[in-house]
Amino acid sequence: MTSPRPHLVLSMASWTLFFSGAALADPAGWQVGAVLDAGHTSKKLELGARDKGLELGHSDLLIRGPLGKHFSAEGSLAIHTSEGKLEHHTESLWVQTRTLPAGLQARAGRFSSQIGYLNEQHPHADDFTERPLLYRGFLGGHWFDDGVRLNWTAPTPIFLRLGVEAFSGKQFIKEAENKQSPGARTVSLKTGADINDRHSWQAGLSYLNNRREAPVHEHDDAESGHDHAHGAAFTGKHLRMADLVYKWAPDGNMKNQHVRLIWEHARLSGIHPEAESRRHSGSALAAVWRFHPSWEVGARTDRLSVNRPELHDDGAGPELEFAAAKLREHALMVAYKPNHMQTWRVQLSRQKASGDAAAEVFPQPANTSLQFQLVISFGAHGAHSF
Repeated sequence: MTSPRPHLVLSMASWTLFFSGAALADPAGWQVGAVLDAGHTSKKLELGARDKGLELGHSDLLIRGPLGKHFSAEGSLAIHTSEGKLEHHTESLWVQTRTLPAGLQARAGRFSSQIGYLNEQHPHADDFTERPLLYRGFLGGHWFDDGVRLNWTAPTPIFLRLGVEAFSGKQFIKEAENKQSPGARTVSLKTGADINDRHSWQAGLSYLNNRREAPVHEHDDAESGHDHAHGAAFTGKHLRMADLVYKWAPDGNMKNQHVRLIWEHARLSGIHPEAESRRHSGSALAAVWRFHPSWEVGARTDRLSVNRPELHDDGAGPELEFAAAKLREHALMVAYKPNHMQTWRVQLSRQKASGDAAAEVFPQPANTSLQFQLVISFGAHGAHSF
C-alpha cells in the first residue's frame, strides 16, 4: 500500500499517527498530561466562551495510551469557568483501533467530531483566544459527543481521508423536541498535499445531519441576554461546511517562519419545518505569520448571518416569526511561544451587529475587547491540526 510522504504525514498528524509514535517511544505507551489555559478579558464577546475579567479557559487533564497491540484509548477532563463558576466535564473517553487493514480505523466512546477544520483539535491549540463565529454559533464552540466513527485513509500519494460518524447528539442540542437515535450523523472528506518543500495545502468538506429538533425560542420583550446553556446557539437539520488551508515557508522550515491562510464557510438549512427557505450562514478568514521561531501575529475576520425562529404572542395566540440579524467580528493577535509548551497571547477584538433584530439576537456585541491568554502544557497534550 502506498503511503503519503513522511513530512506530509507528520504535518497532517492524526491521533492514529501520534499514538503510533508514542507507543514506539515508550514501551508502556501510556502518557499523562495537563493544559492550563488562563486569561483576562476586558469585555465578553457576543457568543464568546470567556468571561469578563480573570477566567479559566479550556484547561484539561489527559491520559492516553495503548490497550494491547490492537487498540488505544484516551480520557480527558476539561475544566473552565462560566459566569464566574468553575465547571468540568468529561470531554473524551474513547477506544480506537490500531491495526485494521485497508486503511480503516474505528473509534467508539466520547470524542470530538471531525466536522470542519478546527473542531477536532482542542481549543487551547487555536491561533486565537476564541473560535470563529460559525463554530460558536452552530457547534457550541467545540462539539464533542458520544458515538462511533469509521475512517478510511486512501493509499494515494496525497493525503485523502473519508470519515463517517454517528452521535447521540445530546451535547449538540441539550433539550430536544424529538429524540431520535442516532441524534446526529456526519460525513467528512479531507485531502491535501505538499506542493514542494515550501508550499502545502489541505481542503475539507463535511456535512452534519442533525435529527434533534431544538425548541423554538420564545420572544420576550423584557429579555436582556442569551440563555447561557451549552450547545449550539442556532440549529437546523443540515449543516454543510467547507475549509481550505494554505501554508508557505519561505526557507522551507515551518519552525523558523511561515504564513498560513485559513478559510472556512458554513451553511445551515432546515432551521424550521415551516420555513424551508430560511438559512443560517457563517464564514471566517484568518492569516497568521510566524516571523520568528517564537513569535506570531495574526488577523481574522468573521461573519455570521442568522434567521432565528421565534414564537410571539400578542394575545391572539402564538405566532411564528423569524428574527434576522448579522454579527461581524474582527480580531488581531500577537503570540509569544518560547517553546511548544507555552503560549502568551494578546488579542484585540471588535464586534458589530446589524439587521432588524440585531438588538434582540445579539444584544451585547463587544465594540472593543482586549484579551490576554496564557497556555501552559505539562506532559502529553493533544495533536495540532494541519
